[in-house]
Amino acid sequence: MMKQLRNIVLVAALAGLAITGCRKGEKIVPPEVTPVDTATPGSLLNGFYLLNEGNMGSNKASLDYYDYTTGIYKSNIYATANPTAVKELGDVGNDIEVYGTKLYAVINISNKVEVMNAASTKRIKQIDILNCRYITFANGKAYVSSYAGPVLIEPNAPIGFVAEIDTTTLEITRKVIVGYQPEEMAVVGNKLYVANSGGYRAPNYDRTVSVIDLNTFKEIKKIDVAINLDRLKADNDGDVYVTSRGDYYNIPSRLFVIDTKTDAVKKQFDIPVSNLCISGDTAYVYGSVFSYNTGKWTITYNMVNVKTETVLNSNFITDGTDKSIRMPYGVAVNPATKEIFVTDAKDYVSSGTLYCFDKTGKKKWSVTTGEIPAHIAFVSATK
Repeated sequence: MMKQLRNIVLVAALAGLAITGCRKGEKIVPPEVTPVDTATPGSLLNGFYLLNEGNMGSNKASLDYYDYTTGIYKSNIYATANPTAVKELGDVGNDIEVYGTKLYAVINISNKVEVMNAASTKRIKQIDILNCRYITFANGKAYVSSYAGPVLIEPNAPIGFVAEIDTTTLEITRKVIVGYQPEEMAVVGNKLYVANSGGYRAPNYDRTVSVIDLNTFKEIKKIDVAINLDRLKADNDGDVYVTSRGDYYNIPSRLFVIDTKTDAVKKQFDIPVSNLCISGDTAYVYGSVFSYNTGKWTITYNMVNVKTETVLNSNFITDGTDKSIRMPYGVAVNPATKEIFVTDAKDYVSSGTLYCFDKTGKKKWSVTTGEIPAHIAFVSATK
């Protein structure tokens, strides 16, 4: 069962069908409160939110919160803060970010961006965007990628778009057509870079990164990179790191570097990358790669120095805990303390685990999460 679900996610970049209906049952389950660490007074961060995707079609996306000021982890906090919300948070939580005083959760199969107060998680507004995927921000605007069509592996699946949202009015102001099944994005200067996967059109994947001029909100270039692109992160030196998932048969997953001054690929790393987080001069990467040829998963961890553009050939988990992680699914780094967070989706149907490591890669604590823990958004301390 796990392999069947994961394979669909890999090929289609998501899976599931939209469902309708209200919250199951009348009773709201209160958050589970777990002390996991000592308080960190004076921290630059108040804490972080963890968005659990929830399995496709199960309507189990959920929100957890870790509080640095108390050392307490709270699970499933959305329902208590929003007791009248039908279907709770929704179906498949695909991305989460904090911008200003608002928290934005992209709920993929529910076709919405849920906007909440970043302090209380009370809903402010729901923004409807079909098959939405990821979100990023610049200059008072939010940018959301969309597959622009239903959840369906289809050779004639529509081309995708990016919607621009004014973060004050929370209204969609502009849209721009990009490539097929667009995924992660990053803003560098006055340009928005969008990874196009073409996952619904397999084996005829897209292989481009769209470059959008933010003034005109027009696509000014498509950069040919590799098939089935997914993750896209910017470093501090004007480079963009983008991952290719390959075809799960003979074309392997790889990592590529785009120079945003020339908008051309300047380097390829022959390492599998399913997800990465760039903090300072280091990219923390893991690969969870499935092969249809062998029917097996291969899990790897690595680091890349983005300043020298070299693979460090080093596991950022140094105490052997990686052997206990069944399926790494998310990675994030506290920008102040350099604590490393890794989520374990396990079998995709039961509760997951969040691991916290110190900056040397030694485990500090772990805690049980919702189903398929994936996306972390840090909350800055109140001034």
